[in-house]
Order: sequence, then C-alpha cells, then structure tokens
Amino acid sequence: MQDVAAASAPVGAVTPGLAEQVWVNAREDPGAVQFVRPTPVSRAWPARRPASGALPVTCEQFRDDVLILARGFLAAGVGHGDRVALLSRTRYEWTLVDYALWAIGAVTVPIYDTASPEQVGWILADSGAVGCVVEQPGQARTVDDLRSGLPGLREVWQIDAGDLIALAGRGRTVDDAQVDARRTRVSGGDVATIVYTSGTTGRPKGCVLTHRNIHCDVTAAVGVLPQILHPGASTVLFLPLAHAFARLIQVGAVQTRATVVHSGDMSGVLQQLRTHRPTFILAVPRVFEKMYNRTRDTAIDTRRGPLFALAESVAVRYSRALDGPGRPGVPIRLARAVCDLLAYRKIREALGGRCRWAIVGGAPLAEHLAHFFRGAGITVLEGYGLTETSPALTANLPTAQRIGTVGRALPGVQIRIADDGEILARGDVVFPGYWNDPEATGQAFTVDGWFHTGDLGSWDDGGWLRITGRKKEIIVTAAGKNVVPAPIEEAVRAHPLVSQCLVVGDGRPYPAALVTIDAQAWARWRVAHHRPDASVADLRDSPQLRDEVQVAIDHANRAVSTAEQIKTFRILPGDFTEQAGELTPTLKIRRAVVAARYAADIDALYRGH
Repeated sequence: MQDVAAASAPVGAVTPGLAEQVWVNAREDPGAVQFVRPTPVSRAWPARRPASGALPVTCEQFRDDVLILARGFLAAGVGHGDRVALLSRTRYEWTLVDYALWAIGAVTVPIYDTASPEQVGWILADSGAVGCVVEQPGQARTVDDLRSGLPGLREVWQIDAGDLIALAGRGRTVDDAQVDARRTRVSGGDVATIVYTSGTTGRPKGCVLTHRNIHCDVTAAVGVLPQILHPGASTVLFLPLAHAFARLIQVGAVQTRATVVHSGDMSGVLQQLRTHRPTFILAVPRVFEKMYNRTRDTAIDTRRGPLFALAESVAVRYSRALDGPGRPGVPIRLARAVCDLLAYRKIREALGGRCRWAIVGGAPLAEHLAHFFRGAGITVLEGYGLTETSPALTANLPTAQRIGTVGRALPGVQIRIADDGEILARGDVVFPGYWNDPEATGQAFTVDGWFHTGDLGSWDDGGWLRITGRKKEIIVTAAGKNVVPAPIEEAVRAHPLVSQCLVVGDGRPYPAALVTIDAQAWARWRVAHHRPDASVADLRDSPQLRDEVQVAIDHANRAVSTAEQIKTFRILPGDFTEQAGELTPTLKIRRAVVAARYAADIDALYRGH
C-alpha cells in the first residue's frame, strides 16, 4: 500500500441544496448574465423578448424561470425524492429542468440522448421515475412504446412540443411560498441525481449523488480554479450534460456566476465558439486530437506543412521549457513570438480568440498534444475522476501543472494506491452507493471505506497522480505476461491516419491490435495514392496502407517491453461509433462490444498460432 495523498480538510460540514445558489445569485447580482441562449432562441421555453440574436439570461431571470417551472412540477405532483428522467441534448432547458427539480427536492435522472430504447427502458424502470422530460418526438415515441412496462411513470413532457411551457402554466395555481418551503427542506444528504454510468461493459448502474457530494466537489474545484471559474468567465458547453463532467461545470458556473452558452449540436460548435468567444472550454481528449489533426492537414494541403512542423516543434520546446528550472530562453521566446503571428493565433481564433484554458477529462491526453497546445497559448488542464466521485478527484491547476499527470488531489479528497496499483479514493465527494444494488455497492468499497476506482495509477514526486491503465482491461497473454493496453493504444492513435486502436490478446500468444482509419485523413490519403473512390474496406489489406499503419505500431512498440509489443494488427473496414454501441458518449471504446462484433477479425490475427 503506497502513501495516502490527502489534500486539505473537507469543504464544510453543512451544505445547502444545489438550487439555493440560484436564489443567492438573483439576490446578490440580479443583472449578471448567467446564460446566453444562442440564435435562434428556442421556442420550447419562452424568451423575455423577441430576439433576432442571442438572448442573455440574467441571474434574476434564471431564478424566475426555475421558480415558474418548479411550480409546474409541484402542480404535476412531483414529490420530495421523486425521480424525474431527463432525455435531451445539452441545451438551456436541460439546466432549467435540473434546477427546477432540485428546487423542490426531486431527483434528476439524466439519460444520454443517444441511449438505445433498451437502455432508456432500463433506466426508467430501475430508477422508478414518475415523470420523464424528453426533447424530440422520436424520444417521446420511444418512451410511449415502453409505457406498458413502467407502471410508475405518470407523465412525459416533450420540450420541443412546448410541454414545459404548458407545465409552467399548470403551476399558476401554486404559490411561490410552496416552492420556497420545499427548497429550504433540501439538505446536503438528500439525493440530487442518479447518474447511470455509460460503462464500457455490462448494464448501466445508477450512481447516487447527493447535494453534498456535488456541492463539495464543485466548491473544491472552484476554490483551486479561480482563474477559470469566476464572474465574467464564459464557456460554450457542448459535452452532454448527462455526463457528470459537464454537470460539474454547469453547477460551477452557477456557483461563480460565470456565463454558459449551451450548444447541443456538435456540427455547430465551431460557429458558437467564434460567435460567443468563451474564456475556457471543457472537452474530452478526442476533441483536441481532431483539432490538431485538422490544423496539420490543412497546413499540408495548403503547402504550409514545413511551417506547421516548425511551429509545432517550437510550441512543444517552449512548453517543456516552462517546466524547466528557469524561464524559456530568449531564442525560444523569439521563435515562439514569430510562430504566434504565423500559426498559433489561428488556432486560438478557431476557439473564438479569447480561450486560454481548457479542462480535459474522460481519458488521457497525449503529452505531446498537451505541450503543443500550451505552447500555442491554450493551456489544457487534465483532471481525473469518476461518476461515483461527483466526478472530480484530482486536477492540474493554472498555477500548478505537470503535463502527463492528472494533477493533485482536490481539497477534501484522499487518494491511496493499493498494492496491486489500483487507485482508491475517500472523501465527501464519493457517492453513497448504487441505486437498488447493495451488492455492487458493497463491492465498490474496501472494508475500511475506500472506494475502488478500478483505475491503475502511480505517484510522481510531490503527489502528482499518473494514470497507468484500467484494472479490468489488463490483458494476460497465454505466456502469463500482463499488458496494460491504454498507453500503447494512445501511442498508436497519435498517428494522423489512425482513429482508434484496440489492443487484444487476453489468453492469446501475444498482443495484437484492431485499428480504424480516421475519415478526414483517409480522404487525403486515397487522393495522394490515386484511389479517390476507394473505401477503407477496399484497401484495408493494401500493402501501402498497412505499411503506413505499421509506422504507428512501430512507434508505439518502442515505448514498451518486448512482451507488451503489438505483433500484428488488422485494419477494420469502418470506424467505431457511438451509434453502433462501440463507443461510450465520452468516446471510450466498449471493449466487450467491439471484441464480440469483430471476433472473426481477432481470430484472424492468431490464425496459425
């Protein structure tokens, strides 16, 4: 058992309900802009005035919206502790419903808008939801088809059909004092939400998070990130709010009166970034991988490839020098200034021009990319946590960053590395258990109360945590060699032609890999090789294509022992997708799904052995 990393004391013994901050904001700074509803303003919830452009929502207006909808939920008979599901993309109404439910002591049960009908049915049934808010007609039909198996589900409200407006109308008979009475009854120990883990294996489990869990996590994060979360800061929120990571930022923005622009349509995110010019963003690593690839490919297509290579080298060298014993020297600072004029400003302009900070979670970001973006003027701060921990446990900070690690423990969080390398956690941010699953809850904790994260890690000097893999994903070859696939997969994915890599080999003679090809890189590759109409399926056995992927494999193999090296690989005809169930909503590979779907390809990797 390695030493425990314990940050400062827990964040206070008494915590209010999460909706209380909405009333505090309206009282203390009513005119502060809490949200901006982008063009066109949704008619699913009424605007204060006709708007041809984006519509600001002040703290006072948000309080009024929350109050009006909370009265509607009371009129519909939603009681303290009742569960109400929320199936929608990220949008203003998502946050509005969340806080309206919290204001009356009800429990929000988020469902990803990409969930299958089977998953929707399971979550509604397991949570015992009395109501469900959906976004679109197709989702309403899905829930209607499930109604016969959901005797406790009383009402379904469709956002785009104006049902929230109608619900608010029903609340006209409810006095504001009734909402106030319900709101003041909410305590830190009450359940705020049940978040069903998307999971890479098995049926989703409902993580119970209390108001205190979330409040302590947000307060700790806000306390160490004042340069990012503060009045006047702004972000375009495009990750799904059904994920605890985006939810943390939502609550943190309300707590600090930062401004949030919701953007549920991923195809329109770049335009929203240019229009609203956020000061920070949050994303999963894949977003930065694609941004880097797109920037590099554009430079190559416009015959500026050598300039990009130079700018990349300068950015990485400058960033690494920041971690050295002194400031970067004059030559590298001058080189960076020139590259800033020629290249880096364009990268920042793609994020609106004001963004200097990015918070990344969900998976590791390659160290090279973290140095590249920091050198280009966008500091990417990695953190670590799980849904069960509200979610953040550790974070790199603007004032204390070590690239390649996920930072140090947040205030009130204790972390221990067990003898087998597993990361264990304890603190007020750790959930009380899984909904309706005492057996899984018991298995999630050690006898003395430490939570099993399932992740593997190690300490760098000074209490910096480094993630080394996932305990359940360790591959044991037929020769008894242990292989942690995550670092190897990350190294293969660094190649511009590769989209995804899945290392296999459990019980097999050696590690091998399934590789998918990046769509944008593929379009360029096939033109360069005079096959403009060919698909990946057509050419996946082509020696030319295999030779290029072999370069990525060779690069990854140089960083690991001989027993861990990928001996062979197979290119798959198409990329993994969330729609096919091969990726989680945060773009992690569902290993069991992929292994089952491509069993024949995996067998082919070992034919003759």
